[in-house]
Amino acid sequence: MKIHPTAIIDPKAELHESVEIGPFCLIEKDVIIGEGTKIESHCRILSGARIGKFNKFSSGVTFSGIPQDLGFKPETPTYLELGDHNTLKENCIFHRATKEGGSTKIGNHNFFMGNIHIAHDCIVGDHNIMVQNSMIAGHVVMGNRIFVSGLTGIHQFVRVGDYAMVAGLAKIVKDIPPYSTIDGNPASVIGLNSVGLKRNGFNGDVRSAIKKAYKIIYHSGLNTSQALAELEKEQNIIPEVRFIMDFFKNSKRGVTDHRAIGGSDEE
Repeated sequence: MKIHPTAIIDPKAELHESVEIGPFCLIEKDVIIGEGTKIESHCRILSGARIGKFNKFSSGVTFSGIPQDLGFKPETPTYLELGDHNTLKENCIFHRATKEGGSTKIGNHNFFMGNIHIAHDCIVGDHNIMVQNSMIAGHVVMGNRIFVSGLTGIHQFVRVGDYAMVAGLAKIVKDIPPYSTIDGNPASVIGLNSVGLKRNGFNGDVRSAIKKAYKIIYHSGLNTSQALAELEKEQNIIPEVRFIMDFFKNSKRGVTDHRAIGGSDEE
């Protein structure tokens, strides 16, 4: 292993032989770090960390910290699970779960820019990007291929749907529907994430079907239950539209409302 002599590593930590540890890092007991992971200087990898393969930690990361929950007892065994091929840039702070045996879970191929905070009991999917100084509170569930711009705050228990695009400085207090673009304080849906859908290979027919579904939900004058019932009448509902419908049906906080920009809707 390439371990800098100033690093402090508990002998009970489990590190793959290919792991690299930079100067002035602290690795506590009950830590597992997988193959090919590189940890730069001044990082703190604390008890309960379960780190997969080929992850990159820039300087100053605190990983598997004690949850910021006043009722949490530090001796409670909880975990923070990280998949493979993730990048955590400078000074990210990620917390482990609150309930005994529970885990905060982060998937694969995510890119977290500097000063990102992920709180306790969150679940984050794959291929997401979060820009500097964005923060998600406890129990947030994020899907896949989501782009969260800088200085965004996401309220606890919010769900963020796949392929959503969140604009900078947004204040998220309700669930963010999949395939949408969100902006504002408090945030509103301002259109589809058309660029993201095109980049990820959604063809024109699928994008049109998604747009039609959201027009029924947001612009038909029907309430959500009525709009979903109207969508159920459609024949041959494609998986993407079914995904939208299920997202609305399963929302507990309510889904973010729509707001037009400049008096007209974006695609």
